[in-house]
Amino acid sequence: MFTSSLYVLTLLSLIVVLSEYLVRRTFLRHLGTALLVILVTAIVANLGIMPAGSSAERPVPAYDAIFAYVAPISIFWLLLRVNLRDVLKAGLPLVALFLIGSLGTTLGVILGMWAVNGSEHIGELYPAVGGMFVGTYTGGSVNFNALALNYDIVKEGVLYSGSVVVDNIITTIWMIVTLAIPTVLGFLWKGVKTKAAPSKEGADLLGIADDTESVHPMDIGLVLALGMGALLVAEGLAAWAASHGYQFPSIIIITILALIIAQLPIAKRIKGAQTLGMFAVYLFLAVIGAFCDLAALGEMGELGGVLFVFALITVSTHGLCTLLAARAMKLSLEEVAMVSQANVGGGTSALALARSLGRSDLVLPAVLLGALGNAVGTFLGFWAAEQLLPLLG
Repeated sequence: MFTSSLYVLTLLSLIVVLSEYLVRRTFLRHLGTALLVILVTAIVANLGIMPAGSSAERPVPAYDAIFAYVAPISIFWLLLRVNLRDVLKAGLPLVALFLIGSLGTTLGVILGMWAVNGSEHIGELYPAVGGMFVGTYTGGSVNFNALALNYDIVKEGVLYSGSVVVDNIITTIWMIVTLAIPTVLGFLWKGVKTKAAPSKEGADLLGIADDTESVHPMDIGLVLALGMGALLVAEGLAAWAASHGYQFPSIIIITILALIIAQLPIAKRIKGAQTLGMFAVYLFLAVIGAFCDLAALGEMGELGGVLFVFALITVSTHGLCTLLAARAMKLSLEEVAMVSQANVGGGTSALALARSLGRSDLVLPAVLLGALGNAVGTFLGFWAAEQLLPLLG
């Protein structure tokens, strides 16, 4: 019952409804739906009302399905409104900031390992653990697990599971931090002319108008078929490419498919994609909150504390490097938040953040930067594990 998909999906859906209601009707409107969904789910999961994460020993099929299917399809749906001519204006500055943020992550891993004395408290595998965190906070879990498999960290049960728990908790915390950056750090950007989008007020700020559509059952059927069909084609092409020795991630393929359709006149007549896309993104964010398992962190004892401090120093260093570079480049705080989230949380969470901040122009860059992170994360991770971190020993 506790891990039943019906039970979990019912709670997740109710949490999305509750969060939307609180944002629309109470003083919590300033937090935004995305942040509330994460916070409420994290609280519910840590109270034991729903599963706190999914593991091989105790899988939660609903969480796994949301990561595998709902998240990529949500990207497809939300990209159906993207006009490439508008997006191309963002261009190279965001890519440059992303790469600087990745190097900031690498620097943060070195500083973090030095601060916690990784060679003593983590052991001889500390370079591999550091490389895993470089990978995951540049790209994502794919990069994290690529290094974990290469260095056989997966066979070190406590160390691997501890790293996963800390990664999930820090990812949740960083989502909250990046959502707050434009509001909290506005004073640092005074006197700096940026290319920020025009501000919105009232209902427009909450995205209510953007996410409200009048749809027919035929519209819903078409949108669902398009989303699931696109994912089916993307995964099929990715598998075919892999069988011929090429690595072409399915997320890139589904992004390309969405962008092709979005440039066609018929895309404007597709109804329901925006609403379903945002609901799917909120489900994804809710699962991120559910993976914030504080009890598991406490059960690891000293190792849990060491890994947490190390990861916290890593993302803090990344955040500082990204902020300093963005100010020098005169980019907006919303762009800082999106790029940083693309680094630490990946493309889907960066997309959700861009929408939550009212920056629809940053939706596609968020996805593309997330894909770039997946492409370079493993290489940076190996560089750190093989060349940089051993110097600390």
